[in-house]
Amino acid sequence: MGIRIRGTGRYIPEKILTNEDLTRMVDTSDEWITTRTGIKTRHIAAADEFTSDLAAKAAKSALDLAGMAPQTLDLIIVSTVTPDKVFPNTASIVQTKIGAGKCVCFDIEAACSGLLYAFNVAYGMMASPIGYKRALIIGAEKLSSIVDWTDRSTCVLFGDGASAVVLENDGRLDTPGFYVAGKLAADGSCADILQIPAGGSSMPASHATIDARMHSIRMGGPKTFQLAVTSMTGACRELLEETGITPDQIRWAIPHQANARIISAVAARLNIPERVYVNVDRYGNTSSASIGICLDELNRSGQLASGDLVLTAAFGAGLTWAAQLIRWI
Repeated sequence: MGIRIRGTGRYIPEKILTNEDLTRMVDTSDEWITTRTGIKTRHIAAADEFTSDLAAKAAKSALDLAGMAPQTLDLIIVSTVTPDKVFPNTASIVQTKIGAGKCVCFDIEAACSGLLYAFNVAYGMMASPIGYKRALIIGAEKLSSIVDWTDRSTCVLFGDGASAVVLENDGRLDTPGFYVAGKLAADGSCADILQIPAGGSSMPASHATIDARMHSIRMGGPKTFQLAVTSMTGACRELLEETGITPDQIRWAIPHQANARIISAVAARLNIPERVYVNVDRYGNTSSASIGICLDELNRSGQLASGDLVLTAAFGAGLTWAAQLIRWI
């Protein structure tokens, strides 16, 4: 179907937190962080800057590039693990902030895989008989609000940011759309490896949970690394096999920007290291925002041409993982 990417956008908060800054907060060093993660800087949102603010700014950027008025949107999906509130959903708050009409709004929570989950959901809704025509997909995170800044194993990893993609169905069946193939998966048996223990119905907030810092990210590093590499590589290989597309036909590969070592391992296994886009050194892990930030940087720098094939892959808490092959049109 003629469902196309009409615009991309991103928003990165102004404040930069360097590795040197972190050495004054926890027992770490620039060398320790760089060799293990590849991260040099990350951006941190202001105290009065919320996930919906980041999302709205990325959305406006994407809509401007698309030349599309927010009032014409039929659907807004926000992927986030850091919503403004438990409810209402952040997408509804974004709807008001960008001046959209009373379109369908909801959030998706699939952690770092969320933007790719949202792509698949939006595509399905646009291709359905209901026929949503224009969709806004956003990945937005204020991860600094859920980081334990005393835990050097996790606080060095994450940054804040947002990305947005505008999709439109032009109604033409004689033109190819952006969506070539996708793969979504999850394994809940490994859910405890990457989580925030408290704050939900199984462990509501209390003085005890707050004192124990149980409302911050906890991660099992070595196991997470292994699962991230194997799941993203496997999903990408499955997509290539199913579509008959070879690695040399891929113009760009955009893996989730979690860790430079994970990205290198996936690129080597897929045999496309020279065409893998990397910005984790500048932004750190921005969870569901990361792939969209990369896509917008490639788009605005003129590094994408019509017909280019872009392979994306992500891995996150759940455990969730996803891969998606898109055609740039």
